[in-house]
Amino acid sequence: MYRLLIGAAALALSTSLAHADGHQPFAVGEGDFNWDSYEAFAAKHDLSGQTITVTGPWTGLDSENVTKVLSYFESATGATVNYSGSDSFEQDIVISARAGSAPNVAVFPQPGLASDLASQGLLTPLPEGTAEWITENYAAGSSWVDLGTYANKDGDEDLYGFFYKVDVKSLVWYSPEAFDEMGYDIPETMEELKELTDLIVEDGGTPWCIGLGSGAATGWPATDWVEDMMLRTQTPEDYDAWVANEMKFDDPKVVAAIEEFGAFARNDDYVDGGASAVASTDFRDSPNGLFSIPPKCFMHRQASFIPTFFPEDSESDFFYFPAYESKDLGRPVLGAGTLWAITNESEGAAALIEYLQTPIAHETWMSLSGFLTPHSGVNTDLYASETNKALGDVLLNATTFRFDASDLMPGEIGAGAFWTGMVDYVTGKDAAEVAEGIQTRWDAIQ
Repeated sequence: MYRLLIGAAALALSTSLAHADGHQPFAVGEGDFNWDSYEAFAAKHDLSGQTITVTGPWTGLDSENVTKVLSYFESATGATVNYSGSDSFEQDIVISARAGSAPNVAVFPQPGLASDLASQGLLTPLPEGTAEWITENYAAGSSWVDLGTYANKDGDEDLYGFFYKVDVKSLVWYSPEAFDEMGYDIPETMEELKELTDLIVEDGGTPWCIGLGSGAATGWPATDWVEDMMLRTQTPEDYDAWVANEMKFDDPKVVAAIEEFGAFARNDDYVDGGASAVASTDFRDSPNGLFSIPPKCFMHRQASFIPTFFPEDSESDFFYFPAYESKDLGRPVLGAGTLWAITNESEGAAALIEYLQTPIAHETWMSLSGFLTPHSGVNTDLYASETNKALGDVLLNATTFRFDASDLMPGEIGAGAFWTGMVDYVTGKDAAEVAEGIQTRWDAIQ
């Protein structure tokens, strides 16, 4: 086993290693991981005897995986890390932070809640130099700094959130067999995607499978479409202004993005079952048409989780939901992710944030499952599957990353009026009228 026990730290580390090894899926030094980053970090930090508490939303497999990742931090530093996951994390962290009993580090599934706690003085700014490191080492680095920067209780802004473990939404899924049989090429631009859409119709097929049904949450898949279209038709600054209600929902730019979605979803020739079926089709069932013989549809825009609902033994692939070449807005990516913030300052908490900057902290989870990273210094061959590797490439090639807008808006809008408004739109209501109604609702809760 490859050990990095140097000087006086050796004896202290040995007790931690005995604990950490039980969680480690491979021995330190094995494989093509960046063990140099581990060694350099271990040489700088002796946290023997210290305990670091971490709380987050992960339970089940994700909880097991993050525990494995943190075991390498333990073996490098001699610290003990106690992670606890909760399905009610959002409520628990607010209660504990206000009571002065917060964990050292909290893992937030949405920036909005972290921003709220920062504004109450309940978060500690990340160590000096973290923002510069993110800008230099994350693809679209400034996007991640922006997403983790909030105002404190005095209104002064600082970096509070470090993003680690990301999800990608800007994807189009398809059946390689169906594409090959028809001789279709993967579109590289939005212009080409629209040309392919028309070509499929000319060939007698149906290009898209779209479903907005999701029980009480019906309508949310359409919000992702609109968000992606905002990023492909407007600047990132416009997107941010829209999220913050500085650009109103009924602004012509937002209305135009809704209509970009409608150009696909409200065209009977473009959608499996016709436009009238979009609102009533469950989003989990909607991609099934990709795999029927002959295909009922050829493309499905959805996030990286959707293969969970594909028919068993089906073969699928995806491509990046492309940007307009003519608009010169780069390669924007819509997604979500978790950010780590210091909720109870300690030497170990600051060290843990620093550890998340090492390639090894990312590569160890990459080799397991369910993890994507924008870290440009990792060995992408270590991803657990070719699919994850390709998803990781989408992140690494992004010029802009933006968080799901509906998740950042007030709940009554992002998880209410926006959802229902999109259902009204696909069932025939005018985009401008829908947008005006959403804005009226937003104004009412100010």
